[in-house]
Amino acid sequence: MANKKGLDERHRDRDGTISRKHGNTKVGTLRKEFGEQFAEGRRSDLLLKNLLAESGASSLDDYLKHRRKR
Repeated sequence: MANKKGLDERHRDRDGTISRKHGNTKVGTLRKEFGEQFAEGRRSDLLLKNLLAESGASSLDDYLKHRRKR
């Protein structure tokens, strides 16, 4: 299966699973998708894997869910 668009325009990996954000994605890049309020007070060059480690979240989805509850 080639990288076809999946649910909500997300790309799928070759095995058909929806691809995930990589840990080396920068907060500045994620702000383009989730808005300037994403990870407020954090530098734009902070890596996603470091943000997740600092926040205790296991994934970007987990981080977003936890942030919305506040």
